[in-house]
Amino acid sequence: MKRHLTKESGYWQRLLVRFFIVVGTIALIVWAMPRDNQTNFKIERGKPWRYADFTAPFDFPIYKTEALIQKERDSLLRSFEPYYNYNTLIGANHVKQFLQDYRDGIPEVPSSCVNIITNLLTHLYAKGIMNLSEYNSLSVDSSKMVRVVIGKNASSIPVKKLYSTVRAYELLMSDEHLAPYHDQLAKCNLNDYVVSNLIYDKDRSDASLEDQLGSIPLAVGVAQRGEKIIDRGDIVSDETYNILESYFRESQRREKDNVQLSYVILGEILYVSLFVICFTVYLWIFRRDYYENPRSIAMIYVLLTLFTVAASLMVSHTILHVYIMPFAMVPIFIRVFMDSRSAFMAHTTMVLICAAVLQHPLEFIAVEEIAGIVAIFSLRELSSRSQLFWAAVLITVTTMLVNLSLWWVRSGDIDQIDYSEYNYLLISGIVLFCSYPLLYIVEKTFNFTSNITLIELSDMNKELLRRMSEVAPGTFQHSIQVGNLAAEIANKIGAKSQLVRTGALYHDIGKTENPIYFTENQAGMNPHEGKTYVESAQMLISHVTEGLKLADKYNLPQVIREFIATHHGLGKTKYFYVKQKNEFPEEPVDDLLFTYPGPNPSTKEQAILMMADSVEAASRSIHEYTEQNIRDVVTRIVDAQVEEGYFRDCPITFRDVEYAKTVLIEKLKTIYHTRISYPELKKQ
Repeated sequence: MKRHLTKESGYWQRLLVRFFIVVGTIALIVWAMPRDNQTNFKIERGKPWRYADFTAPFDFPIYKTEALIQKERDSLLRSFEPYYNYNTLIGANHVKQFLQDYRDGIPEVPSSCVNIITNLLTHLYAKGIMNLSEYNSLSVDSSKMVRVVIGKNASSIPVKKLYSTVRAYELLMSDEHLAPYHDQLAKCNLNDYVVSNLIYDKDRSDASLEDQLGSIPLAVGVAQRGEKIIDRGDIVSDETYNILESYFRESQRREKDNVQLSYVILGEILYVSLFVICFTVYLWIFRRDYYENPRSIAMIYVLLTLFTVAASLMVSHTILHVYIMPFAMVPIFIRVFMDSRSAFMAHTTMVLICAAVLQHPLEFIAVEEIAGIVAIFSLRELSSRSQLFWAAVLITVTTMLVNLSLWWVRSGDIDQIDYSEYNYLLISGIVLFCSYPLLYIVEKTFNFTSNITLIELSDMNKELLRRMSEVAPGTFQHSIQVGNLAAEIANKIGAKSQLVRTGALYHDIGKTENPIYFTENQAGMNPHEGKTYVESAQMLISHVTEGLKLADKYNLPQVIREFIATHHGLGKTKYFYVKQKNEFPEEPVDDLLFTYPGPNPSTKEQAILMMADSVEAASRSIHEYTEQNIRDVVTRIVDAQVEEGYFRDCPITFRDVEYAKTVLIEKLKTIYHTRISYPELKKQ
């Protein structure tokens, strides 16, 4: 009961971890997605429209250009009538002051001149006198009008009918009745009695100006929903350019609305969730081994999130172009460490999510999908660094050709090709050359093992392999033979041949600690003589534990350690076990003392190695290498392994097992040169 609860608890814990991985992926991608992607349209006045036919998705006003609005503002400013308050007290007070100052008359001037000056001052103030600087700035335009406020009434008066303080004084002094007495009047400082009685009303003027400027219409028309704006390949005229700019401006205004923004975010969450969840369901149904492996699912979702978020941020901040991103790295990494189908599904999911943030998604999907397909095809089995180089070259050339073909389809004109996109694709290809060092980083981060690493481990100059060839030459030759047999089986049933070959080289590495106890390394002397069967069995079993210790010491990958641990599974050292049972039938036998620590194989490759290892070892004891003898040995050993349940925990099928037996028989026949029996010549 307790074990059942522990298993159930572990299941829910794993499920919860995957739930948080999926939710975290969706949250990060949605967070980075732009809320306003209008900047992705590149509108060039006088050039062909490179994108799909554009139809108004909603009603929007066609705004005036900034130049037109400024022109209308300038026209309004020229015709604007500022407000001036007419102050009656100023004129009356200054006339009164003049009469008081010269009540006894003006020296050397007839007394009638005082009345003339009084009448002139009254007339000038009645017309309106304005500050000199204000008058000069307004009188530049001869048709300029001002609004003079008298009480509650305001009337428009031409500036030319008003007086400045200087002009009013000049009119006063130039009167024909006063001209003979100019010198005497000049001494009276009559300019002190000529002041401005029109006072500028700033508040009222500013308010009126603001109202009039605000009344200028910003739009010249309305584009109706469904109205065709421009077709692909049409030249962007000034009018069309203005309509497109109006659409972007209205889109931005609408997106600032909280309700509209909420729907945008909700749509992004739904869109991303559908793709991520569908991809997760794919893993759960078709690639359960990856789904159950924390390292695999972590690497896939980290790559998916990293590239999608980076693309969204580039779009949001208008950084260069999304083509500069080496999206093909994702299928490259997943293909190297997993399989082609998962690489294609992950790449497609990533590309379709990224396409949602672009204004021309179809071209992006076409270019990046072909890049992913070429990456997967060119790395069917990574066995050398040069493959990554040629993959980058092929991806770059193919994406450029796809982009070129799309341009010809859109415009049919080779003279106006936008070469900037090709520059970005070229930079992306150059970045793909960095796949090899990045592959190493991904490999170490998520504890994977690439084919390149396996090939490097297969180098016979590696310290462990060189030491085995020196101290345990029989085991070394046995490991090479097992590797060849296992690789042939793997190729036949679709397993990883390089992995099983490298695992075979290291599976018996523990025998280097006590090589003499293993028959393939013995030359006459048998150290098992004089030991009990239990002691001998423990010496054989120890090569598994010693091999794991060496693997830890030399930091071998986990997949290689698993070959060391599982190549005997939970099997027994049958030779000594049977000997013990036969010679001491009355004594109880502790089976654990004769049982390898295991576990049993959990992958196809581990099962292949177990079959190849047992058959190769048994084949050395065949007395006569005939086809029938080889077939009997192979069938007996492999069938016994199946019956004893060694392959219950790995995804190998009966069909695979039959293919494995066929390969083993054919290879052993070739190794031991079995021939048909020649008839003897009968004596006469």
